[in-house]
Amino acid sequence: MYYFRRVAIALAVFIFLVVILTSLPSALNPVPPSKEKIEADRQWINTSPSWLDRQACRWVGLCGLMHLKPDPPARLASAREDACEDSVRRRSASYPNAVSADRELRKRDAMRHLKSIPGYVLDYAPFVHLYSEEFFWPSDIDDHVKHVMPYVNDILVNQTEPLSLSNLNQLDSHTGFSTLKSNDNVECRPDWLHSTANLPVPFEDGNDDYDVDVGTPERRPLEEDTTWFDVDKDHPLRRISNPKKLPAGKADFRLPSRRTRAYLSREQRQIAARTVQNKPDDEGYSQAPATLILVDKGSDIVDAFWFFFYSYNLGQTVLGTRYGNHVGDWEHAMIRFESGVPRAMYFSEHEGGQAYAWRAVEKRGNATQPQRPVIYSAVGSHAMYAMPGNHPYVLPFEMLKDITDRGPLWDPSKNFRSYWFDYSAAEGEGLEPTQENPNAPTGWFHFKGRWGDKLYGLDDRRQWRLFGQYHYVTGPQGPKFKNLGRRKVCPSSRCRILHSIAEGRKGSWHS
Repeated sequence: MYYFRRVAIALAVFIFLVVILTSLPSALNPVPPSKEKIEADRQWINTSPSWLDRQACRWVGLCGLMHLKPDPPARLASAREDACEDSVRRRSASYPNAVSADRELRKRDAMRHLKSIPGYVLDYAPFVHLYSEEFFWPSDIDDHVKHVMPYVNDILVNQTEPLSLSNLNQLDSHTGFSTLKSNDNVECRPDWLHSTANLPVPFEDGNDDYDVDVGTPERRPLEEDTTWFDVDKDHPLRRISNPKKLPAGKADFRLPSRRTRAYLSREQRQIAARTVQNKPDDEGYSQAPATLILVDKGSDIVDAFWFFFYSYNLGQTVLGTRYGNHVGDWEHAMIRFESGVPRAMYFSEHEGGQAYAWRAVEKRGNATQPQRPVIYSAVGSHAMYAMPGNHPYVLPFEMLKDITDRGPLWDPSKNFRSYWFDYSAAEGEGLEPTQENPNAPTGWFHFKGRWGDKLYGLDDRRQWRLFGQYHYVTGPQGPKFKNLGRRKVCPSSRCRILHSIAEGRKGSWHS
């Protein structure tokens, strides 16, 4: 009797823990599931060929247990060669209408007037500290589309010409769910996923200055002069204090403090030196262009969105099990300017993000240069943070966390594609290259589909879901769908502008 009692107690504790761990992510998720998502989840569970697996998935949240295996950043030496050689299973059926570029849409009007990039946007362009032990480096979207195939509703789409940044949006002419599926088995870790050649050129000497003002969680916001924090073309800027007072951002610059520059291993320096001749002004240069999208909100308010693309997102681990992998990874930061003065900055983090007043953000530079903000990119997930260290999210007790440090320093202002976007324009319009790159392609921006594989089903041996977290998730949509026309710095009500780094450390991406 004593034995059965112990078994019953252990079973009850196990069930309790499973229920808690399964329901907690949903409770903390800033984006509650819709009815469509609930129905899609039911259909996903039904993809498992095992009745036992389907029941375990429905009732205790343990899906694909038989698929569990190590998932290191680099390819396992034991990986089967045949699985990597014939890695992608394609449906034989295909859509009859081929993808082709609309050449009329690709023509440039030689007489049109293109706007240039305001000088202040580049003066305050961010630096990005990539993680020192990163495996998946910045990628060029032009290279990415060469390693994927277009699918609509899991059916391969025929093409009369290769996918390109100019014709990508033509996939939207097909009705259904569009994805760009990898030509390779991602668990074989093909070179294009790692993008090692895009390591930034190291900073060899000087310019080690950082301005770090951690502050306190109780720091009060500065008295604002205008409503710069809530503006668009339909809601113009309003003054709320003495109009002769300078914007708070101008009075907030300080001389930088000294910090030790990031350490780069000999191997990292050699990789960067092999691909780009290391001239003094090449420091921080990466062969992978960033994407700069400028949005005029009216009233001399400009939002500068810096987008960073990676071909692969390596999820984090919980108790040795990895979650959240996906092909294609868009991250971004946004700086809001008022009359050329930076006022606040937004950092994207997974499905959410955090915003900081300009004075709170760490900056880099010296007394003779504009102090540019510093972003910390998390290992694997590339989520953007305002500080180095551990960043727990979703699960309690730091069970699931991002990690950032002062690894290789990337200067996106050395290599980027740039555009102006009018969010009030008709669908499929509104994006124009800047004068600095008048022939930059625009079709990719309007592509409504996903930049990676669709969520793998339970019939795929690479997939599992434990406690509400998937091993592989669907790739993301592109920059157009990041609420570029928003009035506020934050894209959602769950985010607010913080006024110190210390305050940011108290919360996570859903705060």
